[in-house]
Amino acid sequence: MYGEPALPPDFVSLPYANPDAPTGGRIIFGEVGGFDSLNPHILKGNAPWGVQANVFEGLMGRSYDEPFTLYGLLAATIETGPNREWVEFTLRPEARFSDGSPVTVDDVIWSHTILGTEGHPRFHAAWQKVDTIEQTGPSSLRITFNSPDRELPLIMGLRPIFQKAQWGGRDFAASSMIPPIATGPYVIDKADPGRSLVLSRNPDYWGRDLPFAQGQYNLDEIRYEYFADSGVMFEAFKAGEITSFREGDAARWDEGYDFGAVASGEIVKAEIPHERPTGISGLVFNTRSPVFSDWRVRDALLHAFNYTFIAQTQTGGADPRIPSFFGNSVLAMGDGPAEGPVRALLEPFEDSLVPGALDAYALPAGDGTARNRKGIRTAVQQLEAAGWTPQDGVMRNQNGTPLTFEILLRQGSAQEQAIVNIFTEALGRLGISPKITTIDNAQYVERTNVYDFDMAFYRRALSLSPGNEQILYWGSDGVTEPGSRNWMGMDSPAAEAMIDTMLNARSSDEFTSAVRALDRVLTTGRYVIPLWYSAASRLAFRKELHYPDRLPLYGDWSGFQPDVWWWEE
Repeated sequence: MYGEPALPPDFVSLPYANPDAPTGGRIIFGEVGGFDSLNPHILKGNAPWGVQANVFEGLMGRSYDEPFTLYGLLAATIETGPNREWVEFTLRPEARFSDGSPVTVDDVIWSHTILGTEGHPRFHAAWQKVDTIEQTGPSSLRITFNSPDRELPLIMGLRPIFQKAQWGGRDFAASSMIPPIATGPYVIDKADPGRSLVLSRNPDYWGRDLPFAQGQYNLDEIRYEYFADSGVMFEAFKAGEITSFREGDAARWDEGYDFGAVASGEIVKAEIPHERPTGISGLVFNTRSPVFSDWRVRDALLHAFNYTFIAQTQTGGADPRIPSFFGNSVLAMGDGPAEGPVRALLEPFEDSLVPGALDAYALPAGDGTARNRKGIRTAVQQLEAAGWTPQDGVMRNQNGTPLTFEILLRQGSAQEQAIVNIFTEALGRLGISPKITTIDNAQYVERTNVYDFDMAFYRRALSLSPGNEQILYWGSDGVTEPGSRNWMGMDSPAAEAMIDTMLNARSSDEFTSAVRALDRVLTTGRYVIPLWYSAASRLAFRKELHYPDRLPLYGDWSGFQPDVWWWEE
């Protein structure tokens, strides 16, 4: 995106991979929930993310040591126009699908077209910027764009490639348990919906000799076991049914790993540092709901949410709070008021911005006591400013309508339920009685896809290379279009202008300023009640599992485990 790739043309492996790693063994992960589809690239159904990560490939591959660089994968060469108004890919002649058939230009063009028209809405925004896609030679194609967007060549390089012939006469957009034929290093071996998914390393994987693949895809089997409850999943790990466990509870990490396998060294605990942004995790307000359309109501509930007390009860207060969407990174909004180029980007939208966007802003944290008197007082003041007053112990508007809303929860998380229980106690002191609805994973996906909730738990991982996906996360089309990640329903011209500036930035400084400005719009918009994050990933795993000493910039990220791990007794 900027400058030159870090690796030379003759690189032998990615810098964080061990090209001498042995192959064999397996890794077993635990997942809460289930799945009923094997196509992760459509709106319908609930597909396991492991299929997308390990079965499919794009024309280019990502190095998790470089935020804004891709390397040729299915594509042998990539060429762009002087202003990136087009991109041309030439396929590697050896590229094959898992059934041994060659990857053709027709497969690539069909994949881009079907994803852009019938695939998940996350593919639509970039496709709308495509003017033409056409074959230019026996193994080459060119995509020409109709809008200035310097990231588009990279976006198109990451699109998963399907075998066109497999989908002849089939409805691509329909949920299906048909194992996809793709080009990745793993194939689906067994899929038992709601119970387990087994991926096997393809011994005939076409790209096994590529420098990009050296030291990657070492494990013969990647298995996912599904559980209805996170507590049961942890017990399964203790019993040896899971071989790698990602711990999100700081208190349990410190106090709950005193079982025999840890003491004997059979289980290894590792804290793996990273430099990626915090992302956002917490309770999201759906502003499509009239009760949350007023930012003052959202601000009131932020003050009522007794963060310090809740964090202490749930994690012992060990982890810091998420300060902003891009917190813990160079892209974060920072503590003080907006200055310099960030302020210049935001000032044209000053009239539409929520207080704090241009000034210093910090999240209310509560006073640490169970009653949080100061936070409750501020909440009452904000609610009164928004037209809500306590009447006979119930918060009502001028028409006498009580302030109430539904909090949607997914089955299986005792911690989320505990957080909501403490929160509802605080809301009760304000005269607010929310409805708590707990549903299974499939229902949760269905309802959140169409934004049928008032409040829900929300998690979005954000990277050091945000781009077109930010339109899917925060763009105004997601207010009405189902399946976007804009669960809060935000419709912000300021946010869209920052994304546009970011996508067309010519320098890293210009890009950074645009993301910092976007972070301000998101954070001060009071769309989410943030929880905590960890500056290091906590992994516990069997002693036979190993990873390289050299960690990528992103640390424990989706391209790290299991990609560069290996099994060695």
